[in-house]
Amino acid sequence: MRATIYLPDDLAQAVEAYFKEHPETSLSALVQEALRARLRRNPAALLELAGVVEKAKGSARERAEDRPNRQER
Repeated sequence: MRATIYLPDDLAQAVEAYFKEHPETSLSALVQEALRARLRRNPAALLELAGVVEKAKGSARERAEDRPNRQER
């Protein structure tokens, strides 16, 4: 996927400074690494980003369809 992003001046300057210290890194690699780190901390964000799951109210434990039937035990 290709995407165009906007970086505010202060963030763009921080990225440029980072590249001076890490010339082997590309912007694409840096963004991918940042996204992976962010999505690992919040796996639901990945599903939401993909449009697979809407934010659920409550936990699975509270949802009737997720409770085992007495017959299943």
